[in-house]
Amino acid sequence: MAAMLGGGGDEGLGQLGQFPLEQWFFEMPPLYYKSQYWRLITTFIYFGPPSLDLAFHVFFLQRYSRLLEQGSGTSPAVFSWLLLYACTSLLALSSLTTSIPFLGSALSSTLVYIWSRRNPDTRLSFLGVLVFTAPYLPWVLMAFHMFMHGSIPKDEILGVIVGHVYYFFSDVWPGLHEGSRPMDPPDFWVRLWERRQPGTGVRDIDGDVAAAAARAGEVR
Repeated sequence: MAAMLGGGGDEGLGQLGQFPLEQWFFEMPPLYYKSQYWRLITTFIYFGPPSLDLAFHVFFLQRYSRLLEQGSGTSPAVFSWLLLYACTSLLALSSLTTSIPFLGSALSSTLVYIWSRRNPDTRLSFLGVLVFTAPYLPWVLMAFHMFMHGSIPKDEILGVIVGHVYYFFSDVWPGLHEGSRPMDPPDFWVRLWERRQPGTGVRDIDGDVAAAAARAGEVR
């Protein structure tokens, strides 16, 4: 809901000219030489001029961020670490190009992709016409963007790349490397959000991992 209000407020301010959009997008020279650090945040809360495509992105951002947060259990550390990873990665990659000044749609695509891969059997309906399973959702949204704007959605492609890296190392990698979880938040981040004692790792938060460890102890 905060993303929806932020995107709508940003759009309104930009259209009224109170805050020129040139002051909002991510660009390294103003950030480095003029200390305009707010660009690190405002680049994620502008989604473009009013359109149906805009409405979809804002809706999906607030919906799937909520679902991912709920899916991470009772810990805000896991979801906040995901957001930090996603935003940092998008900023780093976008600094290599000047063609993606605003990253709100890219962040939305990252969260949509991760959720869709974690829910492969969920069936969705798009505009009441297309029915498909969740993993196809990012590609359906890209096709819709191309239909509406006649251009390749570079920001959405960037978001899918960032989302796939997170999904692979968070959900696939552990099964291939004896439970190693490189995308889990470090202990200091968990303590920051959970007020836990030193030495308490994210595995104490992850109910599935904790249960598996308990069962292994019983077998021994």
